[in-house]
Amino acid sequence: MSHATTRRGILKGSAGLAALAALGPLEALGARSAGAAPLSKATTSAYGPLAPVKDQATGLPLLALPKGFEYLSYGWTGDLMANGNPTPGSHDGMGAFRRADGKVAIVRNHERGGFGGAFTTPAYNPNAAGGTTTLTFDADAGQFLETVPSLGGTIRNCAGGTTPWGSWLTCEETTDVAPDGTRHGYVFEVPHDGVGTGEALREMGRFSHEATCNDPNTGIVYLTEDATPSGLFRFIPTTPGRLADGGRLQMMEIENGGVSYSTYTDPTGTEYRTGWVDIDNPDYAPGELRPVIQGQLKGGAVFRRLEGAWWGNDRAYFVSTNGGPAGQGQIFEYDPRSEYMRILYASPAASVLNNPDNLCVSPRGGIVLCEDGSGQEFLHGLTTDGEVFPFALNTVVIPEGGVPGKAAAPRDYTGSEWAGSVFEPKNGNWLFANLQSPGITFAITGPWQRGAL
Repeated sequence: MSHATTRRGILKGSAGLAALAALGPLEALGARSAGAAPLSKATTSAYGPLAPVKDQATGLPLLALPKGFEYLSYGWTGDLMANGNPTPGSHDGMGAFRRADGKVAIVRNHERGGFGGAFTTPAYNPNAAGGTTTLTFDADAGQFLETVPSLGGTIRNCAGGTTPWGSWLTCEETTDVAPDGTRHGYVFEVPHDGVGTGEALREMGRFSHEATCNDPNTGIVYLTEDATPSGLFRFIPTTPGRLADGGRLQMMEIENGGVSYSTYTDPTGTEYRTGWVDIDNPDYAPGELRPVIQGQLKGGAVFRRLEGAWWGNDRAYFVSTNGGPAGQGQIFEYDPRSEYMRILYASPAASVLNNPDNLCVSPRGGIVLCEDGSGQEFLHGLTTDGEVFPFALNTVVIPEGGVPGKAAAPRDYTGSEWAGSVFEPKNGNWLFANLQSPGITFAITGPWQRGAL
């Protein structure tokens, strides 16, 4: 018998509302999401409707935001970095850190494929085109200061995750093998105040990595895989805080009589009792079984395209981009203390939430979701009342003649996906996010206190 169950209508009437008020913000969101009434996307929110806002850097209306919010763009593809070389493109996941001098360091992924040569050293593979750059931001002045390269020689650096000891784990979303036989599909560590060594963390597994999140209480790292079927993995380090020392890779199982359980179409409110199975060959070679299949054969659970991951409220949160009854996405919440997991939210339709990808938790309790769907591309908010609302809309259209000083070709980029949303850690007044094409980083600020974010 499966231990996945659905709980509906758990809070009703004044007693339920009183209990809801006593819960933490993410608990309240989950409780409302499991209610009997279906959720829908609001056309607006407490922040108000979206309207075009001009970029403080270029003067172009690149985003639509609620009234009172403003932003500046920086680090476009082709912009010169501090070393005089052009900024690589395909901006993706990011992590933000407070530096010792009070400035903010932002480590940014570049999801570039191909083997035309590394854009910096040290490089894991001197022929591979992906990697990371690190931006410096002055939160008090509202100003970007510089960009420097921080890791090269990787490919398809998609998302990743921050660690409690101040580094960024950048993830290769691929299992390509280079023409010279170099295998890709690994996690790499980049310090926020330096450069990565280019050493692959092989015992964390070779697969199509997407994101990570870290339990600061144990040092355990949770990892998502962007594939179908995908597994939800955890890495138990031999030495907490020293991932290069190695450790043990495991894949989640959902108790189901020893048979692999599929979460593909499960709805909001589904709960699971979980466990973990060991992955015997995490650094598999071509022709061998990839980790998710190894785990599935032991009863490990499978998901549809696990992407974003975030740690907050002593829990891990994961996004399945194509999961749920409508195939439009699920948000999972895992509690490592009880080893129970539940679906916090499953999108009922593309018009409500269209294939969420990266996510981050606001310091004020709401959730920011990046879409990776089709058509208009929004940054969405998810309130503690369980309501999805549009917060920002990509309106990037580069006019004929281009933008002075920018390499972006003239065309419509409004279908480009959002990625890498993260709040600055100093006081949460700035939200950073990327548009992958033409490759732009935004810093957004405004009256956050008016709403859930």
